[in-house]
Amino acid sequence: MSLTKDLIHLIRNKPISEDDLASAAMFTLDALATAYAGSVTPAGKKLIAWAQSFDMDNKRQAFLMAALTHITETDDLHRTSVTHPGCVVVPAALSLGEKIGASAEKTLSAILHGFEAMCRIGAAVGPAHYKVWHNTATCGPYGSSMAAATLLDLDLEQTINALGNAGTQSSGFWQFIETGAMSKHLHAGRASESGLLAAELAAHGFTGSPQILEGAKGMFAGMCGDPIPEAILATPGGAWQLPLTSIKPWPCCRHTHPAIDCALELYGNLNHSDIQSVDIDTYQAALDVCDRPEPDNEYAAKFSLYHCVSMALQNGEVTLDSFTGAARQQTSNLRKLTNLHVVDPFASRYPRSWGSGVRVTTRNGDVVTARRKDCKGDPELALDESEMRVKAINLMRFGGLRKADSEAKCDEVLSLPTSTEKPTLFSAFINAIGLNSTLK
Repeated sequence: MSLTKDLIHLIRNKPISEDDLASAAMFTLDALATAYAGSVTPAGKKLIAWAQSFDMDNKRQAFLMAALTHITETDDLHRTSVTHPGCVVVPAALSLGEKIGASAEKTLSAILHGFEAMCRIGAAVGPAHYKVWHNTATCGPYGSSMAAATLLDLDLEQTINALGNAGTQSSGFWQFIETGAMSKHLHAGRASESGLLAAELAAHGFTGSPQILEGAKGMFAGMCGDPIPEAILATPGGAWQLPLTSIKPWPCCRHTHPAIDCALELYGNLNHSDIQSVDIDTYQAALDVCDRPEPDNEYAAKFSLYHCVSMALQNGEVTLDSFTGAARQQTSNLRKLTNLHVVDPFASRYPRSWGSGVRVTTRNGDVVTARRKDCKGDPELALDESEMRVKAINLMRFGGLRKADSEAKCDEVLSLPTSTEKPTLFSAFINAIGLNSTLK
């Protein structure tokens, strides 16, 4: 028995429709635009300075793009697995696809396959795993290796080897969040790079464990206190995991988003100077990651329910500029009036549904409330193509592209499902951030 083998069979037997390819193009655009935005951040500039110090092959360039994609907290989020598949899978697929001259359809199919592997394994690692391990980092190598295996036309045995060697490279702790360290971006980069390495080695006959997941010394045994192995193969005839993935409308931790959505609804109905208290109802994982009443740096603010909700209540928007020192000073008083609570139905619905409620009590005793079962950007409340274009254009312009060039890039990516041209999005990105693309 091999869960890896059965997962590969499941993925390769799922039909791909025109709508599926269009969805894959949409998520490709989201990841690419987010990478452009990440390239001009302080962490992004450090990564690029490092990259300029030597010649990089396609795997290291995929590492770079993946790391950049994970910086601004605008990348996608798959709820059940608590992973960000786009920042790992898309750079790997674009890099390798362009290196071997893959068609647009083949590249998009590989992205669908990569999302499927990463998200299904992420759903199986269990809640205890997420308390210490960063799921995007630990489950990401499976996604990038599956995408690469599809592009390389690896047979079943080779693909088992690819995923086996991807899984043994799983790593990535949450400890970075205590100081706002930049390691989180390293997580996405290494996950993308590790999967490419695993697949390329498998193409040369390099073997990996077929029981990397369920073996006595495998991932579940070593890293998961309460694994859910049956999640790997659940609902094989259902939708692809990619269109079940959420797109972020705001540049901060997804756990803050349902509460932000509530706060934005309340913004027009109150004067923030009259607020006596703010109560946020949510689920335990949101507190585990975002219970940060005094964020002392920009990254901590992105992981602070207190700050994000206060900013939405005070400004009526949450943007890339909402986490600076000045912004944190602005929310200081309101954060002190804010309380977090783990309550049902939000607690029991998680992770199938990421919901929240916000109650604001004013000084005269009035109470206004908003609740969300799902959040804007979730599949149930998906961004349409127009909203996706606005988000992508804004991110690319933040990343230094002109408006016309950003609009043209949107057109190029969204036309991939019907394009007869072989995509060159990856080398264009690498060149745009000041490096020479060496897809070797």
